[in-house]
Amino acid sequence: MSADKQTSWSYAEGLPTEDEVLLRARERSFELGVASISPGVAAALTVCAAATKAQTVVEIGSGAGVSGVCLLRGLPDTAVLTTIDSDVDHLRAAREAFHDAGIPGNRTRTISGRAADVLPRLTDNAYDLVFIDADKQSYLNYVEQAVRLLKRGGTLIINDALDQDRVSDPAIRNETTTILRQVGKAVRANKQLVSAMLTTGNGLLVAVKR
Repeated sequence: MSADKQTSWSYAEGLPTEDEVLLRARERSFELGVASISPGVAAALTVCAAATKAQTVVEIGSGAGVSGVCLLRGLPDTAVLTTIDSDVDHLRAAREAFHDAGIPGNRTRTISGRAADVLPRLTDNAYDLVFIDADKQSYLNYVEQAVRLLKRGGTLIINDALDQDRVSDPAIRNETTTILRQVGKAVRANKQLVSAMLTTGNGLLVAVKR
């Protein structure tokens, strides 16, 4: 990345301002060892949620509540967020963040368990938005499940899709980077999806189901 592009990226990431609710949620995520989304990604999630006017949302990986709060702040007041995480402490932190943000309890559903086990139990074509930010080794499975879950016109958002700029370097062939390259190819090749790669954060792959 050139110096000018690096400066622009840093400027864009530093542009959003975050309130005490998000700052406390980030503190909890840090204490739990959770890599929370960047401020740029947080702002992008809120905008995407607002633009889609989604009513039903699935979040794979709670991020200790940072991403969930950002999604909920963009969603209509009647929307419901389903958050899936295998770590009960992460879910507890997410519920604290939702409470701090003044989100009514009936607008969130937290499910403890492996996403690979939970997702097949969710209804086909029933969700307006799916956000993936969990274990990278399972991303291909999560994308396949997300396409099944999404309604026509639904939005898929995949975090860290550039794997800290490693995906673009063909010489890097570690497991995570290779998987994320495969994810990008799978999304592009899926005729049900139209997609774009955003360079926000560590890369957001955004797709809409036709």
